[in-house]
Amino acid sequence: MTTLLIVEDDLSLNKGIALTLSRSGFIIKQAYDIATAEAIMASASIDLLILDINLPDGSGLDFCESIRMVSEVPIIFLTANDLEPDIVTGFELGGDDYITKPFSLMILRARVLAVLRRTAPGKEEQITMGPLSFDFGKLQYYKHNQPLSLSRTEQKLLKVLVANPGNILTREQLINRIWSEDADFVDENALTVAIKRLRSKIEDDPSSPFYIKTVYGLGYMWMKGQTPG
Repeated sequence: MTTLLIVEDDLSLNKGIALTLSRSGFIIKQAYDIATAEAIMASASIDLLILDINLPDGSGLDFCESIRMVSEVPIIFLTANDLEPDIVTGFELGGDDYITKPFSLMILRARVLAVLRRTAPGKEEQITMGPLSFDFGKLQYYKHNQPLSLSRTEQKLLKVLVANPGNILTREQLINRIWSEDADFVDENALTVAIKRLRSKIEDDPSSPFYIKTVYGLGYMWMKGQTPG
C-alpha cells in the first residue's frame, strides 16, 4: 500500500485532501506542522509528501531542503504563493510538483498519481510501446524485434523522453540531464543533432504511433499519435 503524508495547517483542507486520497486506496498520515511531520517520517515509510509552504513552525521550503539531504521521497508543494520566483525555488529545492491554492481536489489526486508513476522505482527499465521495445537496464533497444543501434547519448535522451510522456522538456533540461556535469560546456547544436539521429531510428516506420514532437521555442515531447509528416 502507498502511504502519503499531508502536511497542511488548514484543518479543513487537510481533512478534505485526506478523504479524497483515501478513497483512491492510499494510506494517509496527517500533520499540521513540521515538528509532527518530522516525527511521522522518522517512524513510518512515506511514499509521497504533500507539503504546504507556510506552516506554523517554519517554511515548507526549508523542510523540503532538509528532506532532500537524506531522501528522494516525491514532494508536491501546496501554496498560495503563485509568483514565478516562488515556483522556481520550490523546484530548485527538490519539489516534484507545485500546486497553487485554490485547487481542485480531483486535479490534486491526478497530480499525485502522475508523480507516483513518474517516480516509481524501476518503472523505466523495461517498456514496450507498439513496435518499440526498450530495456534500459540491459541497454537493449528493439523495433519490430530488430535491434536498434543507439549511441550512449541517444540512449540517455530516449530514457528521459520516454519517462516523461506528454510533458514538455526544455532544451536546458535535456542538456542538463544528458550531459550532467559537462552541460555548461555543451553546444545546443549537440542536442539538435542527437534528437535528429534518434528520430531517424525511431520514426522511420510510418506505422509507429510514437514520436518526438518539437515544441518550438520550448523543447521536445515524447508523444503517442500520428507521426508528423
